Amino acid sequence: MKAGFIGLGTMGASMAANLQKGVRKDGHTVVVHDVRREAAAGHIKNGAVWADSPAAVAAQCDVIFTSLPGPAEFDAVSYGDTGLLSAIRPGAAYFDLTTNSPTTVRKAHADYEKKGAFLFDAPVSGGPRGAASGKLAIWCGGDQAVFDTWKPVLDTIGDAAQYIGPIGAGSVAKLVHNCYGYIATAAAAEVFSMGVKAGIEPLAIWEAVRQGAIGRRGAFESMADQFLPGKYEPAAFALRLAHKDVSLATALGRELNVPMRLSNLALADLAEGLNRGWGNRDSRSIMVLQTERAGVKIEVDPQRLTEALERKTS
Repeated sequence: MKAGFIGLGTMGASMAANLQKGVRKDGHTVVVHDVRREAAAGHIKNGAVWADSPAAVAAQCDVIFTSLPGPAEFDAVSYGDTGLLSAIRPGAAYFDLTTNSPTTVRKAHADYEKKGAFLFDAPVSGGPRGAASGKLAIWCGGDQAVFDTWKPVLDTIGDAAQYIGPIGAGSVAKLVHNCYGYIATAAAAEVFSMGVKAGIEPLAIWEAVRQGAIGRRGAFESMADQFLPGKYEPAAFALRLAHKDVSLATALGRELNVPMRLSNLALADLAEGLNRGWGNRDSRSIMVLQTERAGVKIEVDPQRLTEALERKTS
């Protein structure tokens, strides 16, 4: 088997190195390409074969990985004069590890399908440290049977390769993950700035919050209690009490002249919940307001949810 890897930047260099380690012991070869040949020096020294173009990678590889900056670079690697589509083999599997646009990969999937090849959007999560250590989530969208075939190779790159759904599903999962993270970052900056301006030392705030309910249990873990099953009664923490708490926080922000944009958005939703008569429902029932705005309904079967939680802890 020959495995191709294109894009040897901060993330790609480490992932390609781990791929080399994983497949070399079975006698397989890794073929590499990057816009800068010098980026491949270490891989070539360790036995990788250099290819002058994406097409040269595609012409000789059974499975291909790319780690690229974004959609524009993905299109260039796929559709350029010496792009993958010009030479990819029928039956080849192509895993794009880029954080990409679902629309872009769905369009490209149809073009690879015409060539008899299988494209997967397979973005990763774990950062440079995870790329180096192999502690990476890889979220794959595409054909499940083909994913199962190549999962042992994916496992040389990351320790949590998972099939998410049809093409585009991996990219959607990654965008949900990253966007949530940056919203949480902005929210942390907002409330911490309020706390510091109120006279509390930053480390003291951090240590206090770390020991509270938010710090002890991740926000996504708590979604399994009410949001995913769609059950908000009996309340773990009543909405009317949450409204009181956020009202006090935003009032303090006004006293201190601290902008509280995200907090005021949360307060508006809590007020709407009160106006709907949800005061004694769980405070997370305000999440229903957003699903209504989006025109979706979220209600996961309890048995499936239990199984997912058990997989997480096993």
